[in-house]
Amino acid sequence: MDSINKELSNLLEKVNSEIQKKQKSVMDGDKIKLKSFMDSEIGKIKRIEKLSSLELHDIHSKGGISGVDGSVNRAGGSYPHFIELYQGLAKSTVFRDNPIFISGVYTPILSEEKEDSLTGETDVREDQRNIRLATIEVEAAIGSVREHKPYAIMMDGGLIRYNIYAGDAWSRLVELCEATGTILMGVIKDIKTSAVGERLKELDGRIEGVLYDRELLFGLLEYGEFIHINEDINRKEPKGYSSGFLRSSLYPMVIGIDMIESQSQKLEEMARLVLTLTPENSRGVPLWLDIVDKEVKISDDMMKALMERYLDRGIYERYFVSERDKRS
Repeated sequence: MDSINKELSNLLEKVNSEIQKKQKSVMDGDKIKLKSFMDSEIGKIKRIEKLSSLELHDIHSKGGISGVDGSVNRAGGSYPHFIELYQGLAKSTVFRDNPIFISGVYTPILSEEKEDSLTGETDVREDQRNIRLATIEVEAAIGSVREHKPYAIMMDGGLIRYNIYAGDAWSRLVELCEATGTILMGVIKDIKTSAVGERLKELDGRIEGVLYDRELLFGLLEYGEFIHINEDINRKEPKGYSSGFLRSSLYPMVIGIDMIESQSQKLEEMARLVLTLTPENSRGVPLWLDIVDKEVKISDDMMKALMERYLDRGIYERYFVSERDKRS
């Protein structure tokens, strides 16, 4: 530790001090005041109970749950000499031996697009990557609704992301779920919204900067407490969704839950389901989604093995082995 650059340590101490000031500026750092604000302005805070064994059995008899997640990995170097593999998985709690995988592959080598020599069009390519991944996940969910006929679909991530990136496929999934009565929900592990902070700033002009919901809610709720967010707070988001915050484990971070608006009456039931499926001493993610995440993951080792097995050696090395790979 003695060899650490003094300037770096000073900078970190400054960051720590500034964040402490930012925290104290919110309701004077008073947790009770902030919680009272949440209850009156954001949504009623309610302690929910886990589902009973009878309720769980009922869900199982109605088709169980299908967890949906996706994965992408990339091999190669800079544009255009790289290749991306995509994989989406829908796994049913009832038909565990019949998972639905949807796969995709992309490389600029086989596309007509050209990179801008100055900007590299990084943002455009990232959007395209999001579109490909979200669409594959939604297609897996559609396949699960048709084949598994689950009581509920549990997507790994907020539904709004699929609305933005999956386009027509998302519309088909929503229509299918509404037609079949399949509950459609998203579980948001890493909350990126700032709806609570924006409401705070509206009421207190002294507050400056962006306040993210993640930091405001950290340690605020007790284990098992749930907030069904008032619809007026969601007004800045695309219409058609209902959402809430839940502390689903002993870890102080909350998670988000959202649903299509036509099924909003089921939001608390789904929050109870998430609470039931989440181990108390975990980081707050339902166990079934953790299982799906592990099974869909395209690891670096898997990526390399697939490239070496299914690509001609000359093609693999000419197009998709980076200078860094050669060093290792």
